[in-house]
Amino acid sequence: MSDEVLISTKGSIATVTLNRPSVHNALNVRTYERLPRIFKQIDEDPKIKVMILRGAGGKAFASGADITEFERERGNAAAAKVYNEKVANAEQTLEGMGKPTIAMIHGYCIGGGAGLALACDIRFADENARFAITPAKLGLVYSLESTRRLVELVGPSRSKWILMSGLPLGASRCLELGLFDEVFEKALLQDATVSLAETISTRAQVSVRAAKEMVRRVALGQVRDDAETIDIRNSSFDTEDFKEGVKSFLAKRAPNFK
Repeated sequence: MSDEVLISTKGSIATVTLNRPSVHNALNVRTYERLPRIFKQIDEDPKIKVMILRGAGGKAFASGADITEFERERGNAAAAKVYNEKVANAEQTLEGMGKPTIAMIHGYCIGGGAGLALACDIRFADENARFAITPAKLGLVYSLESTRRLVELVGPSRSKWILMSGLPLGASRCLELGLFDEVFEKALLQDATVSLAETISTRAQVSVRAAKEMVRRVALGQVRDDAETIDIRNSSFDTEDFKEGVKSFLAKRAPNFK
């Protein structure tokens, strides 16, 4: 396994760490190639209920794509197409995970790092976090899918502002805009993130994963139930989780969901 990406598990929580702290966890091609396999492995592991994505070193979640690779990997349109497909595959696989994902953001969350953070379900950050999407500073174009994730959080006008300026935003401003869901003192971020992951892991997973799917459909424009969403809802009444939820409620005890 490449040391550029680390995987650890504790109970039902998996943590994926972008591990290039000497370059603020800049995302190279090897990292983008590995991430989809890692995300699929975690999504298929029945012991894992929640995934945390973070950067190593405490100074950066990820500072963006590794610019030292640009001439080799993105020197022309043909090469860039191959590179961009790897980036898109990583972000799509992350966004498409059935299990909930939390980005734990220390410090810099720039460019490609912002792209991965936006593909997570929830973003917790420390007070030193700095968020920026910088294609306009490099003469590049942000992908439609990544732009869609940004627009879903902050709206069209603010998305244009963020993309056209490339300016960094501090943690408090990101919280106001909805880019971050919570901001904590640096020393408290890890405990707060793990605490949320542990809480989610104790909930009925049929409900957690269905909620993620319902929100995904609404974000993509679905406004009325169809046969699939009706089946998702109705089938929950046949699950062991539902039976346990009712039993535990009536018995006035904490549920033990399977």
